[in-house]
Amino acid sequence: MQTAVGVFGGGGNMDGIDVMVADAGNSSHPAISNLVCPPFLAVELCREHLGVHPCDKRRSKREYETLFPAIDFSLASNCSSFGLCYLPNISSFNSPPFELIKQQIENEDLLWKEDVREADKDVAERGMKFMKWLWTRSEKEIAIVSHSGFLFNMLSAFGNDCDPVVKNEICTHFANCELRSMVFVDKG
Repeated sequence: MQTAVGVFGGGGNMDGIDVMVADAGNSSHPAISNLVCPPFLAVELCREHLGVHPCDKRRSKREYETLFPAIDFSLASNCSSFGLCYLPNISSFNSPPFELIKQQIENEDLLWKEDVREADKDVAERGMKFMKWLWTRSEKEIAIVSHSGFLFNMLSAFGNDCDPVVKNEICTHFANCELRSMVFVDKG
């Protein structure tokens, strides 16, 4: 999120809402305003490999909402997107055990496991779920800011009908903070 905010954010706060507060995550960065930046939407489907590496475990949704007040986290922690659980209208359940489940989903990273690393094929499958969700969006230009492992595995599913040079270009690992412009066409 800090990368997305740093690239697309509106600079110092000018009486707008901070898209990122000062020193977010001990970063020593000043606050960044949302006055001249596009809207941000956190989507948990496009996060890095899950499991084993503590750096890939996300913080609680509440903590992120405090650090990044102008980012829309309404889709974060939606475990049904991962096929792990389905809790319809969970906001309407305010008594135990449903309140406890609701708090865990909002606060804990239920997808990250200390002893199990997500397989590349599972990251690619999650990437395809993300792309299917992306097709439902009305916007015509969308910046996807994620991790190289996720992007590499997701994009590996594309280009099989292209020249090998094009396929190789699509399936090359991203460098740190690399920007690539791509056009996706629905052939269906």
